[in-house]
Amino acid sequence: MADHHTEYLARAVAALTPEGRKRADELLEELAAAVGGNAWLAQFAQVREAEVDAGRTEPSTNPDPGLMLTKQQRDALITGFTTIRDQEVLDDVNDWANAVIELLEDEA
Repeated sequence: MADHHTEYLARAVAALTPEGRKRADELLEELAAAVGGNAWLAQFAQVREAEVDAGRTEPSTNPDPGLMLTKQQRDALITGFTTIRDQEVLDDVNDWANAVIELLEDEA
């Protein structure tokens, strides 16, 4: 069953412009590179990147990798996505980053 944060993320992903998708992909690739060997953080980045690439979220029987993160990892992601939201010039990317923040906070 989808909650309002999952629905918000789905709307934000669907609303990404081609330029916004490209920018979100760049940001997620940076995240994936920065997490190195942390499997859950890398998987979290991969799931978000697949959503951005597809332009939609897909229902999954697997739990979101965000649920598997430690509090410190989740807090670090929230901080990173907050920085994106506050500094990114593309409004659709700001909205997407905010939706990811709300999803992470909901999973906390």
